[in-house]
Amino acid sequence: ICAATKLYYIQMEKPLLEEVMLKRSQQKRKMSRVNYKERIFVLTKTQLLYYNNKNGKKGAKKGVVEIQKIKCVEIVNLDEPTPVERQYPIQIVYDEVILYLFAKDEQSRTRWLNALKYEIRNNQNLAQKYHCGFWKHGKWLCCKQTTKSAPCCTFENMGSKYRSSLPLPPLPGQQRKHIQLPDIPGQEKASLKMVEALYSYDGKGKTEITVMKGKKYFDKEGGFIVRESNQGNGYVVSVFTKALEDKKGTIRHYHINLTEEKKYFLAEDHLFDTIPELIKYHQHNSGGLVTRLRQPVTIKTNKVPVSFDGEWELKRKDIKLLKELGSGQFGVVQLGMWKQKYNVAIKMIKEGSMSEDEFLEEAEIMMKLKHPNLVQLYGVCTKEYPIYIVTEFMSNGCLLSYLKSDGKTLNQFQFVEMCYDITDAMTYLEDLQFIHRDLAARNCLVDKTLTVKVSDFGMARYVLDDQYTSSTGTKFPVKWSSPEIISFSKFSSKSDVWAFGVLMWEIFTLGKMPYDLFNGCEVVQKILSGYRLYRPQLASDEIYCIMSSCWKEASMKLVADAVCCREKSSN
Repeated sequence: ICAATKLYYIQMEKPLLEEVMLKRSQQKRKMSRVNYKERIFVLTKTQLLYYNNKNGKKGAKKGVVEIQKIKCVEIVNLDEPTPVERQYPIQIVYDEVILYLFAKDEQSRTRWLNALKYEIRNNQNLAQKYHCGFWKHGKWLCCKQTTKSAPCCTFENMGSKYRSSLPLPPLPGQQRKHIQLPDIPGQEKASLKMVEALYSYDGKGKTEITVMKGKKYFDKEGGFIVRESNQGNGYVVSVFTKALEDKKGTIRHYHINLTEEKKYFLAEDHLFDTIPELIKYHQHNSGGLVTRLRQPVTIKTNKVPVSFDGEWELKRKDIKLLKELGSGQFGVVQLGMWKQKYNVAIKMIKEGSMSEDEFLEEAEIMMKLKHPNLVQLYGVCTKEYPIYIVTEFMSNGCLLSYLKSDGKTLNQFQFVEMCYDITDAMTYLEDLQFIHRDLAARNCLVDKTLTVKVSDFGMARYVLDDQYTSSTGTKFPVKWSSPEIISFSKFSSKSDVWAFGVLMWEIFTLGKMPYDLFNGCEVVQKILSGYRLYRPQLASDEIYCIMSSCWKEASMKLVADAVCCREKSSN
């Protein structure tokens, strides 16, 4: 983890651009004079730094601008005669301050503008307007206003290069926004707690709630409200999260932006015709927000989370717990007897490991799925604690454990049949626009007839456009992750295909750990540099060809067809 963290900071601080440019003094004091000095500017993914220029070498550091604080990057119009060395100005607006710098030529200015705009494209505080002229002689040269804090006069335009209706996940090899490394194992999510409102807010209309100062409310991850902006210029989405450094949680505010074409968007410029459509999308996909919009905030509080009732709510008295089958960081699975005749698996959460609503999200997903190669949900018990998720019992247990203990008794046809079982399930999920996000041998189960079924839908997501951007701090298994997950936290059906290729490798190595000679940090470097898993001894060239296609641009349907053909030829 230390090595991985070190790699992360190296990537963040690696210079993207470095050049000598002229800088204008920022005149933070009213009586200070305007002057221009040569500085060496260095752009990284987190900062813009500038240094004294000592014969082309960096001297003392003179200033730094945090990338996340930048509100606007634009050119400045020349409204009066200007010396040759100041013909190509750039303005950088941050913290109510403007940094003016001057490139040596148009090519240099374009290069810096593009690089800076790319790095700030997901900033939450981007300005919609700016002053296109200099502040000089006590006035704005563009609009002639004499107050430095006067309203801006020109609409900011990030341009089509930085905005698209439905952007696809970036491809490997493109400039990486950041490397998202998994959290340190062992960190647990906080249990659901009460919070006290510090201020009162009078909700306006049916879409907002009224919050009273001093009243207590549940601090649910992803709780959100849509409210009118305090400035009266549209609407704001306020969302609660514990994904950041503040363990007590924090509230992030996102202005709902409107394009000239009357399209709405939040952080990553997914465009929508209406605000309800925008909210629906971000309920399934964080899309640049700190977390998904999981649930609208209400003042209703139940002792037990929402009950499913109807056909899914089982009677607890009909279930008898027999023995523990396994346990993990967040939950325990027990073998049980339902109605005195059906063996079932019962999943329960460990106290304090996660909220009950998060736990039941998996059951809500399973209710929408029914396929012979997906572990079947029988029901839930939500009327009292502990909450149960009840599923079919798979007598041969986890596929990974089965491969290690009994894999040597299997033949080639059985290996291929296992692969086909999984592709059949994953093709079904893809057709329903679900992404599993955690496909691996450890998350598949084997029944008494050796049929393999995909399980563990805790990370599964329904997607509207075949992509899912994970929230800040989301954990993911590096050794099963595609380059775009490692680099951008972008999940799609293609990333599930990648994980299936690794799962095939697990099957044909009888449960061996992928990249077993490398640690997590080294795996990241290997994957991003193009290294791929070798051909297992038990896999034929034809099987390895199918496996390798998963690590390219293959769809699950094509892979399933290839495995099906191989299964028929093996039979």
